[in-house]
Amino acid sequence: MTFKVEIEQEEDGRWIAEVLELPGALAYGQSPEEARAKVQALALRLVADRLEHGETEPELLSISFAAA
Repeated sequence: MTFKVEIEQEEDGRWIAEVLELPGALAYGQSPEEARAKVQALALRLVADRLEHGETEPELLSISFAAA
């Protein structure tokens, strides 16, 4: 499963990163790297929660992130 991470700078200078395949998975950071790290951690938590509650098939072998 590959997730695309889109990163943009807001007008106030903060960076926002979003995982396009997981609606609502977005995080802010003071740098693009910080925003990316935060949203990747959030995406992993969301996938783990879905697995735990049977909302996603447990046949995930690997998860990777790609820049959008």
